[in-house]
Amino acid sequence: MSDDTIRLVTIGRILRRRWRLLAILTVVGALVGYGTSLLFPPRYTTSTSVLLPGQWEERELLTQAEIATSSTVVDRTAAALRWDGVSGSDLRGRVSAKAADGNIIKVSGTAETPERAQQLSDRLAHQFVSFAARIAGDGSDSGAATGPETLRKKVAETNRRITELANAADPGQTVESVQVRTELEKLRTALAEAMKKLDEADPATSKAGMVVMGPAARPSGEAPPTRMQLTVAGALLAFVFSVIGHLTAARVNRRLRTEPEIAAALGSVLLGTVDVPGERSANRPKGRGLRAWVRWFLGVDTRWDLPTPQSSGDEASRQVRYRRVCARLRDLVPAPRRLLVLVPDGDEVARRAAGQLVAEAKSDPLRVVGVSMSRPMVPDRDIESGVLVVLSAGTWTAGDLAAVAEASADAGHEVVGIVVAGPVRARQKEKAGRSARRATPAIAVGDDAGGGAV
Repeated sequence: MSDDTIRLVTIGRILRRRWRLLAILTVVGALVGYGTSLLFPPRYTTSTSVLLPGQWEERELLTQAEIATSSTVVDRTAAALRWDGVSGSDLRGRVSAKAADGNIIKVSGTAETPERAQQLSDRLAHQFVSFAARIAGDGSDSGAATGPETLRKKVAETNRRITELANAADPGQTVESVQVRTELEKLRTALAEAMKKLDEADPATSKAGMVVMGPAARPSGEAPPTRMQLTVAGALLAFVFSVIGHLTAARVNRRLRTEPEIAAALGSVLLGTVDVPGERSANRPKGRGLRAWVRWFLGVDTRWDLPTPQSSGDEASRQVRYRRVCARLRDLVPAPRRLLVLVPDGDEVARRAAGQLVAEAKSDPLRVVGVSMSRPMVPDRDIESGVLVVLSAGTWTAGDLAAVAEASADAGHEVVGIVVAGPVRARQKEKAGRSARRATPAIAVGDDAGGGAV
């Protein structure tokens, strides 16, 4: 799988063969998320809207939002609330403000209870309005604001003077009197329009009078992340990381899966592949006790990344494969030579294949010997003159097989051939026929097993 693309069938295989382990890890992740939520008290958030009448540019609204959460406004809010042990610096991380559509500033507050969140939002909004009004008032008293006020007084005096001139004009219907009154009215109208534009352009007039649009609503639920969200997030992360861990382990797996790779690692030739009807106990480590039961319950006693065994033919077709391997072995070693059949310890599929191979070899002298893959040890050469390695694909790495080849060379043996065994699914009739023979093993595997010819 190290070079294969991750497909949905791979994910499905993980879920099918590791569902107990994934379920337990998901529950553990949910418990971790729940425990994390206990470390953080629940928070409640609510907001209040402040209307800014007049014409405002976007950058000006952003400035007002920054003013709403400034240290001065927050300190004034803390002083107005008078909460024990809560200062302005403590509230700075609990308040926020943002500009919304329609010249509206949304002021938000977060606290441990819904009541406190509502109070914080309301107080912050009122302190913001008060501070903004104070800024506008200070600006109107400055020298920059006295000019428009003086101009208004001058315009008012001019309007009175125009009225006096209009009244003093000839009340008759002469052309000259009508023209004078018309010009005076045009002048009055022009002055009124100029004052209107001046009032609209005056920031002290158009941008004053901020309004709090009602009290803040009392929050009915916790602010995210809630306890439920943390619990679900912990479960989801645990599940995802568990699947990713399986995929990563399979991706870095260096076990050899193809016959040419196995032959190259052992430095010998491949004599053939044989089929072994799969059983529930195949490829599972032996052992009893609590640890073995836990491994069985979690499903970690079997390889999940092995492909599903293909359907097998009948017993006769499988025996043909064994006969062909024996025939190739005779062609490769024509003289009567006693051979050691090396089977890796723990490789149940290879052990059963070796037993069947010895049974099919009949008069050929073969002796089955188990070899530990952690520290391979092959019996010294006595009357045997070669080694036949029987193993299953996808179980051992190139380093493991190279160590077996070196151990064989150290013992004076030559690896004359390799047989790769693969599990297959047997038919129901064959399963019933073999059930009576399971109590008696075909052959014992070990250093002391089967010393004579078979």
